[in-house]
Amino acid sequence: MGINAHCLTVKRSHLAFVLVAMLCTAPYLLRAQAAAAPAAPGPAVPDWAQPGSATHKQVPPPAGFHRPSRNFDTPIGLFQGQSDIGAAVVPGSARYDAGTKQYTINSAGYNVWYSRDEFRYLWKKMAGDVSLAADATFPDPNGYNDRKAILIIRQNLDDDSKEAMVAEHGTGMIHLAQRADPGALITDMQYRFGGSLAKVMAKRIGLEKHGDSIAIFISLEGEPMHQFGPPITVHFERPFYAGIGFCSHLPDKLDTAVFSNVILENSAGAVH
Repeated sequence: MGINAHCLTVKRSHLAFVLVAMLCTAPYLLRAQAAAAPAAPGPAVPDWAQPGSATHKQVPPPAGFHRPSRNFDTPIGLFQGQSDIGAAVVPGSARYDAGTKQYTINSAGYNVWYSRDEFRYLWKKMAGDVSLAADATFPDPNGYNDRKAILIIRQNLDDDSKEAMVAEHGTGMIHLAQRADPGALITDMQYRFGGSLAKVMAKRIGLEKHGDSIAIFISLEGEPMHQFGPPITVHFERPFYAGIGFCSHLPDKLDTAVFSNVILENSAGAVH
C-alpha cells in the first residue's frame, strides 16, 4: 500500500471514530445543555396580588386595574358556558363527568374579593328566582387556606361585576357576600364551623335568590339543607348569570375544586 493510500485509510478510520463518538455523546450533551439552561420566567404577578403571609398582606388592586375576562360559549353539563373571570395570569379549565355528574374546576387567581375577581366560572344566563346547591370538595388537602369554592350570581362577566355569592374556604369557613355595585368592595357575613381548628367542612352549600333576597343554605353533616342567618338584598337586572366557580387564591398557581350533586333551578325553594 502506498503512503497516500495508507493516509487515506487512517483518515477514514479517524472520521468514523469521530462520528461514532458524536452520536454516543450527543444525548448527554443535550441533557447537559437542557439542565444548564435557565428556567423560563413565570408570569408576572403584581405585588398587591400576592397572598397574605408573615411578611406580606394582600391588598385591593389599584384603582382602575382590570383584565378582560376570557369567555367560552361552550356548554358544560348544566351550564351554557364558562369564563376565566378577570383573566388570571395562568388560564383555568374545567371538565364534566357525565357518569358521576361531577364538575372539576382548575383555577389560579388572586381572589374573589375586593373590587374585582379572578376565578374560573361555569355559568348559565338566567332571570327570575334561582335555587343553586352543590357538594364542594378540595382534592388537595394542602391548598391555600383562603381558596374558595363558590356558588355565585353575577350581573355580567366583567371582573368587577355586581354579585352575590356563597363561598366555602379551604379552612371550612363559609360566607355570604355581595358586591353591591360594579367596582365596589365586597361585604360579607362569615360563618365559622371550626375550620382549621376542628376540620369541619360543610357537606353541602346552597344559594337561593327569591326576588331581591339572597340567602345561604347549608348542610353540615348531611342533614336537610337549612337557611343559615338572614338574607342579603341585591337587585339584579334581567338577565344575569348564575353558576359555580373556584379560585386558588394564588395568582399564578392552579388548584382544584370538585362540585358534585349540583342543582340549578329557575325557582326559589328548590335548594336541597
